[in-house]
Amino acid sequence: MVVVTEMSKDELYAWVVDLLAEMFELDKSSLTPDSNLYADLDIDSIDAVDLAVKLKQLTGRGLAPEVFKTIRTVGDVVDALAGMAVE
Repeated sequence: MVVVTEMSKDELYAWVVDLLAEMFELDKSSLTPDSNLYADLDIDSIDAVDLAVKLKQLTGRGLAPEVFKTIRTVGDVVDALAGMAVE
């Protein structure tokens, strides 16, 4: 279980990049905080749901539906996880 409450934003970013690269066979060097999950990384809505499920499995906490709907970039994923840490 990954404890997001104990991670800095930089650590969260590195972890998210590793996760995305592993799940969707992406080149880590091509990922930036501004990389759009849909337009730049070709992640579709099914993949996005898979990502949300994987995040819940790894962190033990799910993203609220209203937060999930706002995620568009790698940075948004990091911000959502950081927001979970504050709750």
